[in-house]
Amino acid sequence: MPRKDSTQSSRVVQRERARRRKRSKLSLALIGGPVILAVVAGSVFAAESRGQHGTRRGRAASAQQDEKPNPNCALLVPDHPLTAAGLATPYRLVATDPAQGPCHEANADQSAFVEAAIIDARGKLTIYNPLVIDKGTKPAARPVWPSVPKGSTVGIWFGFNSADLTLRTSGRSNSLAQGKCVNGLRKSVFGQFAYCNAPAFFRAANAQIAKKHLKIPALGTAKDGMPCPTTRDFSVVDQDGSDNVVTHYLADARGHIAQNNAAGRAALRRAARLANRGDRHHRHNGRTRSRTTEVPKDLANGSDNLLLTQFLDPALGCKPFTAPDQSSDGRAGSALALDELSAAAHQKAPIALIPMNDPMTLVDGRRSVAKTNAYRAGVDMPAVRSGADGDGAAFCSALFRDPAGIQRVFKDKALLLKAPSPDPGTAPNLFGFLAARANQTFTNLGCDHLLGAADPVALTTNAAGLVTDAVLTPLGQASASGSPSASSSASGSASASASASASAAATAPGPAYSAAPTATAPAVSGPPSASTSASTSASAPVSGPASAPPASAAP
Repeated sequence: MPRKDSTQSSRVVQRERARRRKRSKLSLALIGGPVILAVVAGSVFAAESRGQHGTRRGRAASAQQDEKPNPNCALLVPDHPLTAAGLATPYRLVATDPAQGPCHEANADQSAFVEAAIIDARGKLTIYNPLVIDKGTKPAARPVWPSVPKGSTVGIWFGFNSADLTLRTSGRSNSLAQGKCVNGLRKSVFGQFAYCNAPAFFRAANAQIAKKHLKIPALGTAKDGMPCPTTRDFSVVDQDGSDNVVTHYLADARGHIAQNNAAGRAALRRAARLANRGDRHHRHNGRTRSRTTEVPKDLANGSDNLLLTQFLDPALGCKPFTAPDQSSDGRAGSALALDELSAAAHQKAPIALIPMNDPMTLVDGRRSVAKTNAYRAGVDMPAVRSGADGDGAAFCSALFRDPAGIQRVFKDKALLLKAPSPDPGTAPNLFGFLAARANQTFTNLGCDHLLGAADPVALTTNAAGLVTDAVLTPLGQASASGSPSASSSASGSASASASASASAAATAPGPAYSAAPTATAPAVSGPPSASTSASTSASAPVSGPASAPPASAAP
């Protein structure tokens, strides 16, 4: 088979692995306000759609949910996205290729998310989550009009719950150029991630930090005696760190979408009451309640950031860096931008910077310095330097050999066993979830080939396929189960916590993957801009070839 076809096939496999892992990352539902754990959101919406009998639209939604959803969707970026008007204008979701099927924001398997951070000239920081709706629909409630004081700098980040998200201009103007949006490298999109004006935002924020107008809170000490983790901590990262966002939306089974605030919840409740009045098949007999009276469901983006701030931090007794969320009644909220500012200011070595074997930075399955740098620029990381920086083998080694990496997860087993699982369909607790995630990451990053070793994380699963225990074996040693990469362990006596302790004692710390943290991200070659022509997708602000040879990445 020609090399090109083989490479493309490999990339498809990597994308599918990433999609499965990302959807299993976080499955959430919102009831009344607080986030609670639930079954996979996509399944919830599918079941609710199948329960609709009152409208033709409900039956159509059920048929769409029964089919495998289109994994590639596009967002139409509104005009002047960095202004208050642009932020308050909903983004519209469409299929990148309509022949693959439609895209619907209310389908949690296709949901896209937008998250903005605003820093004013005095260093005041707020966040705002622009809304995403289906093209041709209206929001359930009017989006909040954000405050963007004169002299402010706005950054925008995107997340996606499936494979590839493409940014497109709204059509009336080149909104991608207006927003300095970056979707990848030319025709090679990152995948689930994109950003607009992020490097400028981080430059402005770091300038305010230098002036002492903006103070980044200290990390604090976790219950395990170690510093509280950040998004650049090797105990937190997986195959694609610093990806996706913390944004939540509200939705109902009929596809109505609103921002996560009191007005949005009220609007969806009103819509449910109106639907009930017109539902001829609903009998108010005191016992039966129509599906449309259910409380609004939460649409959440499976992200490392949400995993850290809403699961790991509480389990370890840590608190995330927060700011007022203008789109959520001013409540304190976390965001990708805040997480990255905190990590840049406080993460100690080893520091997990985006490596060149991250699936989102590959071009046709091959390493690319240019695309890796474009990604790093969007999350306030320095460009790839010489030595081990960006090297996949060094990243894998730090992740699975260093005591600050996956070993920490196993050391903290007692704490994590008591914490809820982000995905009860994968594991009943946070420890099992993180162990399963580590097991997949080893394969998806190609660590087996890079390190010449078998997967060190062996999982024990029950009859239902849930991860109930795990063992971490030092790299290069035989697994307690006889097969480190097996999906289940035959020995229930092989304690994961005991293995973690042995690993910490027997394995010397790996080389530091990165030097001391930096507060600023060096500019990538060329200004961040999109084509001024009527282009349909954003391109990265980098120069150089679109692909790199497999043995050595091109500059």
